[in-house]
Amino acid sequence: MNKKNISDVALDGLRGRTVIVRADLNVPLDAGVITDDQRIRASLPTLQRLAGAGARVVLLSHLGRPKGQVDPAYSLEPVATRLNELLEPAVHFIPHTGGGEASEALEALGPGEIALLENTRFVPGETTNDPALAASWAALGDLFVNDAFGTAHRAHASTAGLAAAMRGKGGEAVAGLLLARELEFLEEALRLPERPFVAIVGGAKISSKIGVVSALLPRVDRLLIGGAMANTFFRALGLGTGDSLVEEDSIGVARELLEQGGERLVLPVDCIVAREIAPDAERRPVERSEVQPGDRILDIGPRTRELFAEMVGAAMTIVWNGPMGVFEIDAFAEGTVDIAHAVATACDAGAIGILGGGDSAAAAERADVMDRLTHVSTGGGASLELLAGADLPGVDALTDRSS
Repeated sequence: MNKKNISDVALDGLRGRTVIVRADLNVPLDAGVITDDQRIRASLPTLQRLAGAGARVVLLSHLGRPKGQVDPAYSLEPVATRLNELLEPAVHFIPHTGGGEASEALEALGPGEIALLENTRFVPGETTNDPALAASWAALGDLFVNDAFGTAHRAHASTAGLAAAMRGKGGEAVAGLLLARELEFLEEALRLPERPFVAIVGGAKISSKIGVVSALLPRVDRLLIGGAMANTFFRALGLGTGDSLVEEDSIGVARELLEQGGERLVLPVDCIVAREIAPDAERRPVERSEVQPGDRILDIGPRTRELFAEMVGAAMTIVWNGPMGVFEIDAFAEGTVDIAHAVATACDAGAIGILGGGDSAAAAERADVMDRLTHVSTGGGASLELLAGADLPGVDALTDRSS
């Protein structure tokens, strides 16, 4: 990445300066209670480095999809409370997204202190990348740090827009520690992978991952397909899939990918099927050619788990994005959990194991292997875009190292 990051900034010159930080604090809430604070914890190193250098830190983030209007259900106040439990000194919560009220409240912010503004998506111009809104945030400081990898694939006012506005006024826009780490692992995995290089792609739909599969196929030694998207490949082979989820309009694409991939593209050889998606459903393993009318394919089968684990175990670089089945239900989680353990075991033996965010991270958490993996991404959509070779607007707008 030829973009500046926080390590390129002289920390001894930050004392008393106001630094705008865009983090991804979009955590799951249940009745106002945070159920997973992984993204908050991932943002701490950048905040601690800036506050420790005496910067006045103004923190921005979105939460959920309030559709451009104030909605108390999506307030960042619970996030501020959690940050206060994890950081010293106290984090000030400002119940305004911008404007005069926010500016007035920020005047009292001292060196080494952090203030979290209210949800950026309470303002309509956030998701439309309104330049006036971006400029208003840029006016609050003279350095912008983007640490929100989870939104790097979106050209929003608080990401790409703010970076452009900050550079436009003569300031710099740099990557935070988390964003830089994400790019380092994901870009290096594609550019110079240690071989054998195995990718695992799961989830429900081919249509959402065509770019990833197409970009990975020429680079990998093996690409393992799981989840409901495998059903569409089965149909491309002329196999029956019962009542399983199939993308009928993607069967042609699946056929092309099979021809392109040859032996490098590996499909499940057996499946776990049931008549309904329920915890107490009667389930049975079947060969992929023996799925009956009325069956639903809900996980990879035991022979596939062994096959995939063997290929993962022989790999030196592993990229995994997407579950192998309906892993939210224990009865159909075995394939996903086994893959998580296989990746962790490979990492224990010296392989580099990189997980995309979202469901893959949740699966690793469920399998209790998070601390054994090389890198777990905080951004599902952004990691998919990067693996597919797409540009990330939130990264492209940062200051070049050569400038």
